[in-house]
Amino acid sequence: MTESDYIETPTWTPEAKEKLRNIPYFVRTQARQRIEQLARESNLDAITAELVEQARMEFGQ
Repeated sequence: MTESDYIETPTWTPEAKEKLRNIPYFVRTQARQRIEQLARESNLDAITAELVEQARMEFGQ
């Protein structure tokens, strides 16, 4: 088992899920992983639309 097997995935709000759907499918998996990593680094239990937007700005999208 790896360390990532012990890390819980934060929950996504409906608004955040909708924003994730607006990300092109070919980068969506990487974007989702990075957003979840940002949430864990910030000790957040839920991913909000604001966090997705913050990540989008950081990624230059």
